[in-house]
Amino acid sequence: MADQSAHDSEIVGRVIDLLGRRDPAQRHEARLLWASRPALYLLLRLSSRGGPIRRVPRLGWVVNDPVVARRILNDGAHFTLLGEGGVGHLWAQVLGDYVYRIFDGPGHADLRSRARDLFTDATARPLVRRVFDPALQPAVERLRAGEVVDLADLSRVLVGRMMADLLGLDLPPEDEHYRAVFGTGERLAKLALGSAASTELPPEVVAQAKPIIADLTRNVPAAFAEAPAETLLGRCRELGLSLEETSGIAALLMVAGTETAATAMARTVALLHDTGQQHQLRESPELLPDAVREGLRVTTPAPLIGRSVSNDVTVGGASMRAGERVMLLTYVANNRVGRFDVNRPYVPETRQLWFGAGRHLCLGAALARAEISHLLQAILDAGPIRVVSRRPARGVLIPSYAELGITTAPPR
Repeated sequence: MADQSAHDSEIVGRVIDLLGRRDPAQRHEARLLWASRPALYLLLRLSSRGGPIRRVPRLGWVVNDPVVARRILNDGAHFTLLGEGGVGHLWAQVLGDYVYRIFDGPGHADLRSRARDLFTDATARPLVRRVFDPALQPAVERLRAGEVVDLADLSRVLVGRMMADLLGLDLPPEDEHYRAVFGTGERLAKLALGSAASTELPPEVVAQAKPIIADLTRNVPAAFAEAPAETLLGRCRELGLSLEETSGIAALLMVAGTETAATAMARTVALLHDTGQQHQLRESPELLPDAVREGLRVTTPAPLIGRSVSNDVTVGGASMRAGERVMLLTYVANNRVGRFDVNRPYVPETRQLWFGAGRHLCLGAALARAEISHLLQAILDAGPIRVVSRRPARGVLIPSYAELGITTAPPR
């Protein structure tokens, strides 16, 4: 088995090198993409060389330009996420018909207006400290002692803790329980594999997903009524959201914010190590927001966003017809401006396209930034880190590390 793994790794390395990813940081990122789904890697790599928009058999319209992608995401009159090709259509089959009422159109606009203060930079930072520190601080102490910490596993535990808190789950303090929560969310997300060609889920996939959702959200009704005001469910109640709307937000954050947050944390630390820019960040901590932004831009944990054409429209010279699919290659669009660089100024073309745009800009954007910032600051405060082992996750929806061993101890 080990020999086969080494052989596969060598083949992957040759393929990636042939396709031009020879920079160490880029090569490691490319290996993650390849390991998650080789077809995804090839689509992103080949599409980066074409024009801003083209039509691809079975996939529909493919867009790799950030300006065109933002125009589509901001055009609610001609594009929707509730039709074939959109993530709303995918998850409505699992979460229920209420998705059609509150995830797009007037219902969504009303929900967003009432939930706009749910996550802000000011509310996210204390939430992350409260939820993360019981697991993060012991890991930092281990790093300070020169031990090896698996940052990929730690990230999953931290996000599992956040999921449990957001869903009102009352669990024992041991990490294993939160690792299991993350694993449940991971299994749910994995059911979306294969939806690139169609977001119509087979009945057996829907049947598998519904019990997972029911298990994860089992405490939401009781917690919604009793949760303290500083928790997500308590804030939803205080903001006047209904139980159905609150359940929808909790489920959406669970689906969209598990693997994406965990992989962004681990991959950003790896990028800081692989580029050597961790040293500049440690010397100039005021660059932390820029490092977080660059980490999200380069990794783009959700490498593509789907939409359905709801009304005929012409975009970028392409005549799109109602019912057609549009695939926005956000990973390609965000990486057009270059490699990871903590000194890179704000790029207006990309803005924060890794969180989407317009009325569907990620509701948890401030939370994700706070999670990554808190982790980076804690890890780098422990000392200069060194990656001693890494292994990509295979066959996953979101490209990620299965293992990322780091230490502050000098090499022997």
